[in-house]
Amino acid sequence: MGGVREGTRSREMIVEAAGALTVATGWDGVRMGAVARAAGVSRQTVYNEFGSKAALAEALARREIDRFVGAVRALLRVHGHDVRAAAHATISHTLTEAAGDPLIRAVLTSNRGGSDELLPFLTTRSELVLTEATDALVEWADTVLPGADRAAVAFATDAVVRLVISHIVRPAAPADQTAAALADLAVRLLLHAATQDAHAA
Repeated sequence: MGGVREGTRSREMIVEAAGALTVATGWDGVRMGAVARAAGVSRQTVYNEFGSKAALAEALARREIDRFVGAVRALLRVHGHDVRAAAHATISHTLTEAAGDPLIRAVLTSNRGGSDELLPFLTTRSELVLTEATDALVEWADTVLPGADRAAVAFATDAVVRLVISHIVRPAAPADQTAAALADLAVRLLLHAATQDAHAA
């Protein structure tokens, strides 16, 4: 049992080190030996855990997606049934994180960092994070808007997530202003979705 925990801790330390080096040098500049030194493990341990630099990149991308979607879920839980507060908090968090964390920005937008790709595997990851973030929002909406048309809710949340990402790629205003405007839009879209069944009836 201790061996399993030790192995998990080693993997986490290696991924953490790889993330820090990626931010500092760009992914193309990351070397497995440097990752090992930064993580305080042997180079062989890095290869034993991941096998290749590509597998390490995959783990790093997965960690960033899990962190981002986990934060979204936590913010939605904190604000409960207050739809606007929840929307504003998650949108503001996303815009702020993307502005301050190049790994999160890369995962969300598949952007390249500097002259090289920040992570070479992100062309498919932005769609994955879009799907997982939208799923989190739909699950939350099922709780706070019971009886809402699920297809309409899914469309509304997908539209909001895509708009947020577009504002990360090409900001049109300060983050707090954008978050407020998009939160208002999210509320209108979600409340519209909540009335679809009544209109159909």
